[in-house]
Amino acid sequence: MEEGIKTIRDAFDIPERDINTYSPLTLAFLGDGVYEIIVRSIIVASRNVSPSKLHNASAHIVKAESQRKVSEAIAPYLTDEESDVFRRGRNAKSYTHSKNASVSDYRMATGFEALLGYLFLKNERDRIFWLVKKGLEETGLLKDHAGDLEEKNHA
Repeated sequence: MEEGIKTIRDAFDIPERDINTYSPLTLAFLGDGVYEIIVRSIIVASRNVSPSKLHNASAHIVKAESQRKVSEAIAPYLTDEESDVFRRGRNAKSYTHSKNASVSDYRMATGFEALLGYLFLKNERDRIFWLVKKGLEETGLLKDHAGDLEEKNHA
């Protein structure tokens, strides 16, 4: 994925589009997938365990409450442009929300996902990775759920 979105556009003959024409919820839809693939990649690389253990570990990190924590941790590092995209995503009128998350956590998560989708479309892979890594490090989310990946000895 060296070229990111450009490689996808080229492979599937998708025309380039002005990034400012995407709605915040569309950016969040894309950003959700970006965050999920990053977290799954980290989890899979950390341990070769059963898919259910992999799912449990990643689910804790990608849930809305955790995304809120990551977004709060990275807020001081965002540029004005990134803060604006985050705010637009957070304030977008979504007619759905997770049954397992508070409305405020869900909205913060939507802002975070919109930011990741925006950066993905801008082909700013290194910035995405830096922000996600910074957020995961500052929140301790990876360490908090490392135990989810341990095999239990049944001796």
